[in-house]
This record gives sequence, C-alpha cells and structure tokens, in this order.
Amino acid sequence: MLNCREVTRLLSESQERTLSLSERMSLKVHLLICAGCRNFGKQMDALRQIARAYVKGANERRDEPDD
Repeated sequence: MLNCREVTRLLSESQERTLSLSERMSLKVHLLICAGCRNFGKQMDALRQIARAYVKGANERRDEPDD
C-alpha cells in the first residue's frame, strides 16, 4: 500500500500525466482510509480550478477593447 508521501506525489503527477491502472487503484485504496490525503486532493483540485479561472479571466480582459 502507498504511504502519504507517495500519494501526494501521485496526486501532483496526475495533473501532468495519466496514471497507470495500478497507480489509480493504489491511490483510491489509500484515499478511502486517509482523510489527510483526501483533503490534500481536494485542495489540489481547488487550486487547479482557481488557476484556470484566473487564466480565463486574464484572457478575457486581454480580449476586451481599450477605452
């Protein structure tokens, strides 16, 4: 079974690449029993959504005509 350090690494890597079936299954098992890693995963998701919204807003402002 994965430890918390390995899980946080995999959660971070999952932002960059597709995890293997074995990695995904090990991750799911660990997340079922570890509230700390579940919280870390939720925080990672929130940060990703915030970053996407920021970039989208910055792009929309850049596309607006100057007054």
